[in-house]
Amino acid sequence: MSTNDWPLWEIFIRGAHGLSHRHVGSLHAPDAEMAIKNARDVYTRRKEGVSIWAIESSAIAASSPEDKGSLYDPADDKVYRHPTFFDIPDEVGAM
Repeated sequence: MSTNDWPLWEIFIRGAHGLSHRHVGSLHAPDAEMAIKNARDVYTRRKEGVSIWAIESSAIAASSPEDKGSLYDPADDKVYRHPTFFDIPDEVGAM
């Protein structure tokens, strides 16, 4: 397999002070192990990461921004999911 045939991997890093992984970039690699090693070298040069995820790009499914209306509009009729109609006492503070 030539380097031109290597799959594209999406790289997510969890920082030392973070609770979740965030997308930091993409790279080509022949397999998951090499993708993680390359991601370590490319995206964590200053030892800022504590965990690396490498996901083959072809395995990711995503919605289209054009589908935003039909995808999220059904939630508008479920007011109980958005408790904006409750009065919050002043002593509670910011929520």
